[in-house]
Amino acid sequence: MSDAALNAALRRMGYDTKTEITGHGFRAMARTILHQELGFAPEVIEHQLAHRVPGSLGAAYNRTKFIKERRAMMKHWADYLDKLKAGAEVIAMVRKA
Repeated sequence: MSDAALNAALRRMGYDTKTEITGHGFRAMARTILHQELGFAPEVIEHQLAHRVPGSLGAAYNRTKFIKERRAMMKHWADYLDKLKAGAEVIAMVRKA
């Protein structure tokens, strides 16, 4: 799904994609949380979130690299989102001056 399609869907839901959130913003947020808070390896995250797999033409079609780790990561991510939806404690991030 293209970023434009995601942004159009967000706008239909009432979000301002210039000041609130964008489709790519969800990717960046997931990438940060999966690595910094949940401890997943960057290479596993990137294979899951990548638009394409870097490398030679043959490697670009290998969608199975890190498949066990990616499945576990996505299950953990789904559980994390379910906890947030159910009202898990959310810690506010305050920018230092």
